[in-house]
Amino acid sequence: MYYKSYYTSPIGNMTLCSDGNSLCGLWLENQKYYGGTIKEDMVECNKLSVFDQTKSWLDRYFAGKKPEYSEISLTPQGSEFRQKVWKILCQIPYGEVRTYGDIAIEMSSCKTKMSAQAIGGAVGHNPILIIIPCHRVIGSDGSLCGYAGGLEIKKHLLEFEKEIL
Repeated sequence: MYYKSYYTSPIGNMTLCSDGNSLCGLWLENQKYYGGTIKEDMVECNKLSVFDQTKSWLDRYFAGKKPEYSEISLTPQGSEFRQKVWKILCQIPYGEVRTYGDIAIEMSSCKTKMSAQAIGGAVGHNPILIIIPCHRVIGSDGSLCGYAGGLEIKKHLLEFEKEIL
């Protein structure tokens, strides 16, 4: 069973999803792939400690603090490949960006060439926005491309994070 709760943020209303112990999803209302990794109905429940922890994390983030992703137990649902990409995203510091190509290089071994497009698919399907910072990934030419929450929100988050350094 999955549970959901809601959070009102400066960038819009958000839905939090948990399996009862860990955070499985954090989506903006009406974003692309909203709830896409959760294959069961979510029941509203506002009394889970992981929801309290996540809301506290988001409060601090939007107040200009720099909470760590490791403060919350995260269990995003996805393939092994996507899980590896999401772990790399968590290593991108506040105020910094990486390109899809940078992540492809980090993911590839000596024998395997990884495409930036494959990385883009994994980044785009990140089910835990902001905490797993997919907004910190940009195109090789520095362009803001691809964000499930919309490019204006991506731009806002990147500018906001530069200010809090």
